[in-house]
Amino acid sequence: MTTIATTPSAASSTAASSVRTRALLTCAAVAAPLWAAVSLIQAATREGFDLTRHPLSALSTGSLGWLQITNFLVAGLLTVIGATGLRRIVRSKWAPRLVRINGLGMMAAGIFVMDPADGFPVGTPAGVPASLSWHSYGHFAAGTIAFAALIAACYLLGREFSRNGDRGPALVSRITGTATLLGNLWAMTGGKAGSLTLALGVIPSMLWISALAARALRRR
Repeated sequence: MTTIATTPSAASSTAASSVRTRALLTCAAVAAPLWAAVSLIQAATREGFDLTRHPLSALSTGSLGWLQITNFLVAGLLTVIGATGLRRIVRSKWAPRLVRINGLGMMAAGIFVMDPADGFPVGTPAGVPASLSWHSYGHFAAGTIAFAALIAACYLLGREFSRNGDRGPALVSRITGTATLLGNLWAMTGGKAGSLTLALGVIPSMLWISALAARALRRR
């Protein structure tokens, strides 16, 4: 029987690649739980904030707005980096690319802050502003791109899992993608408690991407 010896350099290269992959997947696994935790803690503690009326992006306004801005930037960067790790564990070329676009959209949403509105921060007049600033338009554009990329990524992952016979992950991927789509549409059309339905749609999709990365880490 013929055996093929593994050279020290090849083994070292393989080990280094494995370490890099784990580091990349760790970024993807941490991104969504970090963003969700920081956002929801603020939503529960910031004076005057009401998730049924105010989107989580509104936390970027006011004297403590820097916390949510930083949250967007850090979680977005982790998502961008983590997308490279996802590319190493899925066959789909576009799903990791869309996850990366989602991360870039999050970072842009942190840079372009929406305007104070509807009583938040405390002292802001009720209702929507009479006119929007340029950075508020930038925020909405960044959010639209980020949500669209996240939805598409979930559906592509659902298709890949279906082809592989993984019915559970395929179903979860499609459910989370649909939840984000419906939550976003309801909020955009001015539906009641739209900011809440948006959060309930987007956060599970983000957490699902992180969960897939965490599952890959456990298997490795």
